[in-house]
Amino acid sequence: MYKNQNQFDKIDIVNFTITITSKGELKMARKSSVKRALEATGSFVSAQKNIVVQFQNRDRNTDELLKQIKEDALSKGVSEADFAKVDVYIKPEENKVFYVINDEVNGCIDF
Repeated sequence: MYKNQNQFDKIDIVNFTITITSKGELKMARKSSVKRALEATGSFVSAQKNIVVQFQNRDRNTDELLKQIKEDALSKGVSEADFAKVDVYIKPEENKVFYVINDEVNGCIDF
């Protein structure tokens, strides 16, 4: 069927994207194909984002807030592998950012 039967012996799985659809089906595509398709069509998911919360002459970047939340949660005993869901509630009027990890661990950091 193939000219060189050993041509697939060296497939590097790192070069593929595997996704699970909402129906539980596995879809696999070359990362380069996915990247080219996103570049050609544009994608909100792949777009670079910068979100800043401003309140009373103060600016806070959400990436920095998430980094601080992660550090705070790790100091409370949450392991890196345990992060499945993070809910964040920013309340600048109270100078606080509240978070809930996996619907179990609660905490807050300063805004």
